[in-house]
Amino acid sequence: MKKTLTTTLLLATALTACSTAAQPDPTPVAKKKETGAVAWAPCTDLTGPDGKPLKDASMECGRLAVPLDYAKPDGEKLDLALIRIKATGDRIGSLVFNFGGPGGSGVDGLAMLAKAFASLGTRYDLVSFDPRGVDRSSGVKCGDLDKFVSASPNTADFDRLMKDFAASCARESGKILPHVGTANAAEDLDRIRAAVGDDKLNYFGLSYGTQLGAVYATKHPKNVGRFVLDAALDPSVSFKERAVTQAKGFKNALDAFAKDCVAQTCDLGASPADVQKDIATFLKALEDKPVKVGDRELTGGLAQTGVIAALYSKLSWPVLEQAVAAAKKGNGQALLSMADLYTGRRPDGTYNTMMTSVQAINCVDSTERITDADIADVKKATGAVNPMMENGGLASICRHWPARGTNDDAKRVDATGSAPIVVMGGKGDPATPYEWAPRLAASLKTGVLVTYEGEGHGAYLSGSSCVTRSIDTYFLNGTLPQNNATCPAA
Repeated sequence: MKKTLTTTLLLATALTACSTAAQPDPTPVAKKKETGAVAWAPCTDLTGPDGKPLKDASMECGRLAVPLDYAKPDGEKLDLALIRIKATGDRIGSLVFNFGGPGGSGVDGLAMLAKAFASLGTRYDLVSFDPRGVDRSSGVKCGDLDKFVSASPNTADFDRLMKDFAASCARESGKILPHVGTANAAEDLDRIRAAVGDDKLNYFGLSYGTQLGAVYATKHPKNVGRFVLDAALDPSVSFKERAVTQAKGFKNALDAFAKDCVAQTCDLGASPADVQKDIATFLKALEDKPVKVGDRELTGGLAQTGVIAALYSKLSWPVLEQAVAAAKKGNGQALLSMADLYTGRRPDGTYNTMMTSVQAINCVDSTERITDADIADVKKATGAVNPMMENGGLASICRHWPARGTNDDAKRVDATGSAPIVVMGGKGDPATPYEWAPRLAASLKTGVLVTYEGEGHGAYLSGSSCVTRSIDTYFLNGTLPQNNATCPAA
């Protein structure tokens, strides 16, 4: 598996010409002039994956004031941070992105992934935003992030660490915490639609962005324009079901990685079973003896995060092999860098709000608050399918979360009356396993299911010409894919 990688490894948010049916477009793109609610100006605080300033004259940034509490629409306001790249050709409207998380910065995401969506930018202004509680939009701040992300769920004091961390979030971000949920973010989407002057929201959601889009379509079915939900997440699942299903997904990805590694000459073992045993033994050893990396340590928790991060995309499998092999020899820099990219740790030691925002949004989105016995049950169930991911999942911290869960508006989906919504799922997706895609499409009632047969999290960014052609054709021309269309692996 010896390869030279010349592209930057983008993990986590990341982020198939399917047969299409020529049908009349049920959702013609309608637009009107911008409201002037956003004062667009050159972006001043964008950074690339290397932490260096990112300057691009085609990118504009702005802010949109929305209610902090939609129950009090005339009360206190919250400023959403937005980014826009204006259409390079004959503009037909705006296309709004959410790249996932929850808790991912849409401003940074669009800035880094703009070239991947350049074909759509010929007809649309490409727009994204930091959702409420994320980075520039009153981002949730908590305590010691280095300590939090280094923690291993296998340690005896893990639950106490989760409790202390949740308490620090209350101290540092108490006011925003009750208002960061997906239901409120869906209302923000409608404010963005109006601000950019579109009668219908044209939307591309990836991973968690599929849940946000589905909730929007449930709340505002008549405002749905051209919608694509890629790497579908089923919002109705319980904490336990999500943890177990994702544990299975990452186990399948690890199996596929091990087979691929051996097929190309692997430094980690002579057989797939040897590769997996080697990784497991290495992670276990780090629990007692972390590897020094400068003035930091590669702990078992951070190494596990790096491994999981690399399993998101087949493109990063060669990096995973090289990083683990190097760390076994005492050089943990590559694996630590992979973990840092996943957790949002910058080269200067500061963090974006990904790891804090994701907790805040997930915990507010659900009323589930479970017991010690429930935690033990989740750990047993996840460990049975994937020992590397034996943990209590979201339940471990949500049981201590200082803000109450909502009435589960973020979990109920039914877009009856909306235009058709394209839902994509990948057979080899570890983070949002395929089974969730047909479930989401069915729950929407207006879903058009597209299946990608390949590996990795998200189909559009997989490199599949089938997926790209199908989705571009839909967004640009309004031609829907056939329901139950399939695209082969790239």
